[in-house]
Amino acid sequence: MRIALDTNILAYVEGINGPSRKESAIAVLEKLPVDSIFLPVQVLGELFHVLVRKALFSSKHARTAILTWCDIYPVIETSPSVLLAATELAADHNLTIWDAIILSAAAEAGCRLLLSEDLHNGFSWRGVTVANPFVAKKHDLLVGLLS
Repeated sequence: MRIALDTNILAYVEGINGPSRKESAIAVLEKLPVDSIFLPVQVLGELFHVLVRKALFSSKHARTAILTWCDIYPVIETSPSVLLAATELAADHNLTIWDAIILSAAAEAGCRLLLSEDLHNGFSWRGVTVANPFVAKKHDLLVGLLS
């Protein structure tokens, strides 16, 4: 099963929001098959922004972090079809365009899960289900992968 990651998962691994959240995010990633994880390019752009603005990384340090993530997982590009589908998704479901691009890219890449703390847990669109890996009662698709 293909899994896309939202920005907050990567940001937590990078140390945003403290050591407890970092440990939780790393624990989730360690249980998932590495070859099943994909990163929408939008996520990497948002991560760069968060690392520079919130974590006060230098731009060079943030760039190194982004390149490292690109070395670990395949990146899903934002194509014109992803963008157009995202505008429809944003309009129909009252999402920000940025979240809609991430979800649309995940769908385009054939992902079944999008791990995110920000989007509505359990929301499904075009075969992709949003699952929050940090809630006590995890989505059934995620439970199967983590066990």
